[in-house]
This record gives sequence, structure tokens and C-alpha cells, in this order.
Amino acid sequence: MEKRIYYHDTDAGGIVYYGNYLKYLEEARTEFLEKRGLSVEIFKERGLMYAVRYCNVNYRSPARYGDTIIIDASLKKATAAQLIFTQKIHNRETQRLLVEAEVSIVCITVDFKPGIIPDDLKEQISR
Repeated sequence: MEKRIYYHDTDAGGIVYYGNYLKYLEEARTEFLEKRGLSVEIFKERGLMYAVRYCNVNYRSPARYGDTIIIDASLKKATAAQLIFTQKIHNRETQRLLVEAEVSIVCITVDFKPGIIPDDLKEQISR
């Protein structure tokens, strides 16, 4: 996923505010699922949602106003109820690695109880 950095993404020093990277990582995971024909609505129709269980972010270099960044998401592991993603953010122009992350999302029901990822959806995710 590609994203241009706007002024509202940055702090007073013109660099991306660290919390915004979490939004970019979320957007890339959404794109990952949508490229496989899945959407939040498909999960909701089956009474399922996802919540972040674990997030480890390593900030290596800042993005700045006017930069274009590339955000990747790849599925590291899928269990019965959990998806673990490895993610990276690079500067498009310089290819410099800006952020590395590992994010675990868990399947929950609409009642916020643990859920199981249906086999057909897990198969689509793993493609």
C-alpha cells in the first residue's frame, strides 16, 4: 500500500507522529484482506470481529512531510483464532526501512468472546 505523508500526519517538527504508524499498519492489513476478496463486512456477517492482541513496533527512521511511504503486510501465521502479521514501512524514494512491526489480531464474536476463524475464510486469507 502506498501513502503520501501530509501535514496532518506530522508533529511540529514535520516528522510523522509515531502513533500514526499504527493507523498505516491497520490500513495495510485491511488491504491485505481485501486483495484476497475479504472485507470487514464478510466477517461481521458471520458474527466475527478482530481485535489487536499484540503489537510490537520498531521505529527505525522517520517519515517526513511530503514523503511517500510503502506499507507492506504479510501473514506470518494463522491459527484457529489468531492471525499474526509481519509488516514493514519503507520510504518509496530511498527504500529506507522506516518501521518494522509484528501484529497479532484475534478473532472474537460480537459479544467479545473468543471466536474461531471459519476454515473457508482462513483458506482465503492464507492465499
